[in-house]
Amino acid sequence: MSRNKKVEIEEISKCPECGSTHLIQDYERGELVCGDCGLVIDDSYIDHGPEWRAFDPEQRDKRARTGAPMNYALHDKGLSTMIGWKNKDSYGKSIPTRNRAQLYRLRKWQRRIRVGSASERNLASALSELDRISSDMGLSRNVREAAAMVYRRAVEKNLIRGRSIEGVTAAAIYAACRQCGVPRTLDEIANSSRVDRKEIGRTYRFIARELVLKLMPTSPQDYTARFCSKLNLSEDIKSKALEILQQAENKELTSGRGPTGVAAAAIYIASILCGERKTQREVADIAGVTEVTIRNRYKELAEKLDLDIVL
Repeated sequence: MSRNKKVEIEEISKCPECGSTHLIQDYERGELVCGDCGLVIDDSYIDHGPEWRAFDPEQRDKRARTGAPMNYALHDKGLSTMIGWKNKDSYGKSIPTRNRAQLYRLRKWQRRIRVGSASERNLASALSELDRISSDMGLSRNVREAAAMVYRRAVEKNLIRGRSIEGVTAAAIYAACRQCGVPRTLDEIANSSRVDRKEIGRTYRFIARELVLKLMPTSPQDYTARFCSKLNLSEDIKSKALEILQQAENKELTSGRGPTGVAAAAIYIASILCGERKTQREVADIAGVTEVTIRNRYKELAEKLDLDIVL
């Protein structure tokens, strides 16, 4: 926008159509609108924002509000450039044959510089594995970025030495799932990664202790919605299962017991009470527990909560 146009907009104090002084500055649409008659006075309105105080170039860069957002799931945070493999310039024209050898060398050196140090190579490998596991498990973007942040903190504190990249990556994903309120079991992560359950658990405990990750224990309610969805159960069963779990929590029946087993037992009881019965085997396969666990938990819940279950 030119300076003259900016001055003209600042000088507008009333609507030229109805004379109203009720003018609305819509920065999302970039419009200056009359609040009474709805006339769009200007359709290229710019939010210049406040003057952010900065005392050095580093502060100025941090407070800049332009540019692409950083993506912590990429080793370079998505801020580096990439020279494409198409032999075309920015206008779409083919690059002359005499310049293609030079372009090939530029691509090669750009690739080497982008992943130069050992730590960058480690991050590139780890975050690629993290993306693969997350995609296989269907995790959202915020969980991936949270896992990437946990891994980056582990690298900064030199916690990777002596441990496999796959193990630390899987442990970071497990921690991120709990941080974001979408917990996954160790068995689920082990099935998607190339690391066994025992190593993931051991690495997670070490990272959580060293990074001082303050994570609350998972509750059976965290798993109920996902298990019901996988079993194709209705919302009535989900609500009934959550009601049973709330009653069990009030009577302290869930403490000291595996949350997945208690959630599976509550879903099994709710399916019987609502007339959409699922077998113990079906529920156990989805929850990743044994039928014996479900049997023990549902008998305990039925007895302590005085539930009338007709098998």
